[in-house]
Amino acid sequence: EVQLVESGGGLVQPGGSLRLSCVASGFNFESFGMRWLRQAPGKALEWVSSISGGGTKIYADSVKGRFAMSRDNAKKSVFLEMDSLKPDDTAVYICARGWGTGTEGPRGQGTQVTVSS
Repeated sequence: EVQLVESGGGLVQPGGSLRLSCVASGFNFESFGMRWLRQAPGKALEWVSSISGGGTKIYADSVKGRFAMSRDNAKKSVFLEMDSLKPDDTAVYICARGWGTGTEGPRGQGTQVTVSS
């Protein structure tokens, strides 16, 4: 059974930083791309970033230059380093299995990120 468990969310002031983590189990982690998605209140699920099994990364324009995704295959984990956070970044951040700019595939429950002064 595929399991994805996120952590690291919280309340941060505008301009601040947070580091999200996601631990995976139940599949051959190093063979799969991984994604971060987010869902703001009242809005559709949105793709944020992806990393391939080989480490190639792509980002949505809205986070490019501010967010950095990485992975540690030995720990079966992916991370999202978020800098220069804005109130518009407030959302539930969800880890998902898959590559590309879509939102399909197994997902975790998410971790709440709130950017507010």
